Amino acid sequence: MIRLFFLIFTFTISISASSQSRKKILETTNEIIQSNWNNFFEMLSIPNDGYDTPNIERNIEWCEKTFSRLGFNMERVKAESTSPSMPNHPLLIGNKFISNKFKTVLIYFHMDGQPVDPSKWNQADPFDPILTENINGNWVEIDRDRINTNPDPDWRIFGRSTSDDKGPPMMLVNALEILEKLNKKPEFNLKLIIDFQEEMGSPTVVSAVSLYKEKLKSDFLLIIDGPRHPSNKPTLTFGARGISRITLTSYGPIKPQHSGHFGNYAPNPAMNLSKILSSMKDYDGVVTIPGFYDGVTLSNEIRNILDEVPDDEEAINKDLMISSPDKVGNNYQEAIQYPSLNIRGLQSGWVGKEARTIVPDIAIAEIDVRLVKESDPEKLLNMIRDHIIKEGAYVIDGREPTNEERLTKKNIIRYDSKISYLAYRTEIDSPIGKWASRALKNAFLEEPIKKRTSGGSIPISPFVTTLNVPALTYPSVNKDNNQHSPNENIRVGNFIDGTLGMVYLLLEKID
Repeated sequence: MIRLFFLIFTFTISISASSQSRKKILETTNEIIQSNWNNFFEMLSIPNDGYDTPNIERNIEWCEKTFSRLGFNMERVKAESTSPSMPNHPLLIGNKFISNKFKTVLIYFHMDGQPVDPSKWNQADPFDPILTENINGNWVEIDRDRINTNPDPDWRIFGRSTSDDKGPPMMLVNALEILEKLNKKPEFNLKLIIDFQEEMGSPTVVSAVSLYKEKLKSDFLLIIDGPRHPSNKPTLTFGARGISRITLTSYGPIKPQHSGHFGNYAPNPAMNLSKILSSMKDYDGVVTIPGFYDGVTLSNEIRNILDEVPDDEEAINKDLMISSPDKVGNNYQEAIQYPSLNIRGLQSGWVGKEARTIVPDIAIAEIDVRLVKESDPEKLLNMIRDHIIKEGAYVIDGREPTNEERLTKKNIIRYDSKISYLAYRTEIDSPIGKWASRALKNAFLEEPIKKRTSGGSIPISPFVTTLNVPALTYPSVNKDNNQHSPNENIRVGNFIDGTLGMVYLLLEKID
């Protein structure tokens, strides 16, 4: 009886202490976030188009100053670019050493954003963030200073990179300051790798990871980027598809010709290219090229993992305004386990008010091929190229046709391709998966949604393969954030929750 009483008493004390600890964490989180809103607005106000070298330098300096203040040794590193025509910005590596006894977590994020067309935004300057509230279905600007006192979680901050990807690193800054205020340290060492050209395909990451392998050596890789599940519940993502691209150019007459004079005579490159493109998929959206999906098998165990993601497909279809999805997989989660072939853009002649009665000289199709871990990207691209040849095209690689070829060959197609980065995936029950799952459960008092992979692509595979390190993504922003588009935004409640989740990730002990 005495032993039972002692156990109950000890358990009660433990719960009480845990409750007090959580209360202190929540209070401190609120205090630090409230004190840092202006820092976030300052961060967002620095333009970050990857081609804007002077302002990218300002972003680099902001990161150096901020993370140095938080105890990181910051170092600029340069690496060879896969795209010589682009600016070659340095990456930043940060190191916060705590103890030889601890493991090391490498955190990746990027600070560059998509280009902006201010005329498409509902604010004068996308780099002057505004605070809004929803009034009768419209986002209405309100005094930004109101966020400093009792902010509404449903307010939105509009501005470029609020969600992709300056919001998440600001959550990390907040979390590190919260731990300092609590007089606590992570029970693992921290490293940072900060990319300033992610939206340009991260042209230096592959060579940087090889060049600075020892500096980046870690046990886990945590990516802070991307939106939560549409339910807006805490989410972890354990993989991402890779991406490659193909450009197809079809040739007709040497210059556009009058369709009255030369229709029925001069071959139309748009028509020829359309036939090739339409042959690649059936009406259910399934790629018809033999072997395209080879290697992908979904066992009952995998399907059970996918089924645990609470997608509302009726809502997805309504949001997309489609009657039914393509038939690759039985549902959304299954669909993104397979490689995809997508026509992302077409160009030929003129349309709308500029339309003219001509036979075009060229037609261009831009294709992206999303890759999965089971796919061989070279094999997939070669399959597509071989298919084009079987459809009767004369394929030339990476060059313009000669005059002789124009005069002797039918249906000429120029083929250009590039593999940007590969897919990666980490097992859900891996040590990093268990660590992150425990942390988010402690933060939000519920199990996080665990996505086997995301449909998008991030340049992480070089880290996974070269450093031999398991990786996962902690997504935190709202799904409807308009990333890459005009009127990008972040929900205030997601920013607060994202910070809290980051605090618990830093506090969670790694086994």
